[in-house]
Amino acid sequence: MKAWASALVFFAGLLAACGQALAQEKERAIPDPCSGPSALFAILDRPTVSDSACAAPLGHVVLEMGFQHAGLRPPGGTADNYPQPELRAGLPDRNEFVLLPPNYTRQKTPAVPGSAAREIDGYSAATLGFKHELGYNRNWLGAVEALFTLPSGGSAFGSRGLGVAVNGIVNYAISGPVALSVQLGVSSQTAPELAGGKRFTSFNPIFAATWQPAERLQFYGEVFGQSSTGPGEGAGFNADGGVQYLITPHWEVDAEEGVRLTGNLGGYTHFFGAGTGFIF
Repeated sequence: MKAWASALVFFAGLLAACGQALAQEKERAIPDPCSGPSALFAILDRPTVSDSACAAPLGHVVLEMGFQHAGLRPPGGTADNYPQPELRAGLPDRNEFVLLPPNYTRQKTPAVPGSAAREIDGYSAATLGFKHELGYNRNWLGAVEALFTLPSGGSAFGSRGLGVAVNGIVNYAISGPVALSVQLGVSSQTAPELAGGKRFTSFNPIFAATWQPAERLQFYGEVFGQSSTGPGEGAGFNADGGVQYLITPHWEVDAEEGVRLTGNLGGYTHFFGAGTGFIF
């Protein structure tokens, strides 16, 4: 069995054990980690690549958006993408509905010997999804989600066929202000039409840590990767980190910076960005 498959089996067992532990401890006697004056930090997906283990609260809507500027790998160039929209609606029984509308990207590459400067722009595909929060105890919080990328978007950055991703997410609170998160998943996606439109399957691990030194301030860092970054391509890993600030309990702003570690995940050498999140 491949290493990534073994890791997935291990993580599935960890989720099952987590679910059993959650069922054995009565939640009503423990503060909900997805509520409170700084709960928006726990609920938001952005600016991390990993998703939150918290479902959007029932009767509430979470809106996220942002801007990202990246430096591309050789032959170089830049890429800007915005508004990075995400909309999540809370459903009964700790479930949520997720909508990622198309995102706009403008990519510029410089002239090199034998090739002129080039500019490509277009929209990504739309994605629909569902998340189920398994529950929590004093230290653990778990969730599972399924995401469906629709055959949509432009020829440069869209999806030629239906894509599917299934993720498991586990958070562990080490101490009051420090927490760890692990997200493992498997995806089957198709490349954009201009890249050939072929399908590829990937195992996608993400490891993140957060530190909240004050009620309205949080820092994070994460390493994320894919076992395949495209049809016929090998693994790639990147890292990023950033800061989040709560202007009010319902309004967050953030800034992030990331770098390539190995492979060709995202096609960039580095990036920086900023964004915001709201809960209504």
